[in-house]
Amino acid sequence: MGSVELPGLTEWPKFYYAVVGSAVGVATLVNIYNYTLYRQRLSAARGGSRTPAKPRTWFTLWNATIYALTREASNYSIRIPLKSRILRVPTVGRTSLVLANVVVLVVLCLYGLDLTDYFMLETVGYRCGVVTIAQLPLIILLSGKNNIIGCLSGVSYERLNWLHRWCARCMLLTATMHMGYFLSAWAPYDFIDYQLKNNAIVWKGLAAWCVLVWIVFSSMTPVRGWSYEIFVIQHIVSFAIFLAFVYIHTPVEFNAYVWIPVALFLADRVLRALRMLYINVSLFHPAQKKQEQGSGFWACKAEFTSLPHNTTRIVVRNPPISWTAGQHVYLSCHSIVPLQSHPFTVASIPEDGRMEFYVKAEKGGTKRFFRHAEKSHDLSEAPTRTRTVAIEGPYGCLRPLRQFDSVVLLAGSTGGTFTFPLLRDLLQGWKENANNNPSQPATYLKAPTGAATRHIRFVWVVKSRGQLSWFSEQLSSISTEFQSLQDKLRDIKLEMSVYITCDESFTEEHNSLLSSSTTPKQTSPHPPPRATQHGAVQYRAAQPPPTKPTATDKKEEEEIQEISSLTSHSSSTLDNIQPHAPNNNPCCCGTPINEESTTVTSKAVCHCSKPRSTSTSTSTSTSASSRKPALHPSISIFAGRPQTRDIVRRSLEQALGESAVVVCGPQGLVADVKRCVVGLSDERAVHKGTGAQGVYLHTESFGW
Repeated sequence: MGSVELPGLTEWPKFYYAVVGSAVGVATLVNIYNYTLYRQRLSAARGGSRTPAKPRTWFTLWNATIYALTREASNYSIRIPLKSRILRVPTVGRTSLVLANVVVLVVLCLYGLDLTDYFMLETVGYRCGVVTIAQLPLIILLSGKNNIIGCLSGVSYERLNWLHRWCARCMLLTATMHMGYFLSAWAPYDFIDYQLKNNAIVWKGLAAWCVLVWIVFSSMTPVRGWSYEIFVIQHIVSFAIFLAFVYIHTPVEFNAYVWIPVALFLADRVLRALRMLYINVSLFHPAQKKQEQGSGFWACKAEFTSLPHNTTRIVVRNPPISWTAGQHVYLSCHSIVPLQSHPFTVASIPEDGRMEFYVKAEKGGTKRFFRHAEKSHDLSEAPTRTRTVAIEGPYGCLRPLRQFDSVVLLAGSTGGTFTFPLLRDLLQGWKENANNNPSQPATYLKAPTGAATRHIRFVWVVKSRGQLSWFSEQLSSISTEFQSLQDKLRDIKLEMSVYITCDESFTEEHNSLLSSSTTPKQTSPHPPPRATQHGAVQYRAAQPPPTKPTATDKKEEEEIQEISSLTSHSSSTLDNIQPHAPNNNPCCCGTPINEESTTVTSKAVCHCSKPRSTSTSTSTSTSASSRKPALHPSISIFAGRPQTRDIVRRSLEQALGESAVVVCGPQGLVADVKRCVVGLSDERAVHKGTGAQGVYLHTESFGW
């Protein structure tokens, strides 16, 4: 039999991009289908359908079943219990995508070649080198903020960033194969030293490989987290050096795969610069120039206000751009933090006429923002000073929540800046339903009005009452608006709950109320005055009997409290950790709250970690007591952490169509909610003949 003639080396990159293009094409079709489904559901809602989010035709039913199976599999993650923490393996969806890319690359590197033939090793090395250089354009495509792949697939650039990093690691794999096969061919003849000394191409290729190793290593989470600003600069410089070595290492016919990434990078930067100039220069916004804060050459000015919990509120009035709920922008203020730009979620909606940001002071630029806000607040002659800022964006996207029958919004701490505007946008959809105007023209590109949502469940987990002041007025306003909408609309329901986990004074109130509720009533019939200042405060909790703490328990406390002080990192782990706190330690309530239970069974139990001074404790307690925001009586407040599985389950059980679960917060909260949604979808056999409706999950996480 004659051997099969293999394509030339220049053809193999085309095969790779045929596979990549097919994957992007499938994602594009799914994105178009989702958008069409969104418009169809809102149209059905305007037409009076009671179940617009429920699939009815055989085509939509089959798609819903495929979606349910895909979501369950892709969001599933294996949890490996270790001594004092839980190790979470990446989800099946991400793992499958990375493995599929590895399989395609290895097949392209080795297909049709006889690996047992010693004289074929250099040929294999050449093939691996061609496949390696072919991956450069894809890596740059996945890194840009103006992302073509993201636009087609409906996935924002930040959600593709993990794929950008893994594609670079896959390129390191094929580059190592390229180098390894050449070294294997030269080693038996002691030819490696000779090639390195006399063949410039060899040492240039080795230098490129070393730079690539550094890029991959420095991109790992622990390394780049040390100083992100420095990481970005060195990352760009390192990649430029890498491209230079690759360019002088490869043959001329493959230089295009070096110039394409350069062109893509420059195009992204130029487009970002043009967008920034258009947004921020008042010349392009004549209406803005008439505004007091928009006078002058630069259109955007911001007010900085300090808030409890080391948080800065930044307000840009009359912004020159529009956005949708859940999006973020890059904000820079060079007079406070020179040469830095930080991404912040917009905590307001366009109807407010202003952009609001709530920035937690960690380190670097965010800490300097807070110091400036505190300093401005202390100046008696100028309580709030404005500063010129630059805005870039907006970025980010998720499926419009107005198309879902039931929506669950869960947030931890500053994650509320992501879920709160989503809540307000859904309420805006209900307002549009109440003021239905059928004369409005409908086009395919224009977003439809109204909402198909019937039930909203909003949960916010905070450490102390001071954080409630961020949105206390807005939350109460939402409750009032909802009550007025109930008179016009039927079958709508809004439930809002706040969980406070690390407020000592609040937990003491909780425990004192529990004690009074279990003793005979005295002469005074009036409730404790503190409880009435928090709206309808509901104290319901159950806790296993305490046991004597051990050394292992103390170790577990330190590990878990660092990540999961707001919610369950692992229910089984947290429930077994018992309190052990000196009097001068901050208290974090780890009691899981069952909202369905109406019987008070025990006091809130606290898990305390980092020590602090007595003066700090006193000032914090006093500050918390002096900042008791008034909330609407319909908003429930709990001392403890939520049982996310029960919250999601109750919402899914009453849904008449597809539901959505959106979570933003620390990684422990996000992982817990993801696990709950996957488990409930499988347990209820969604779209597998039981009648249970689908559930869409969107997660946003940040380090804690």
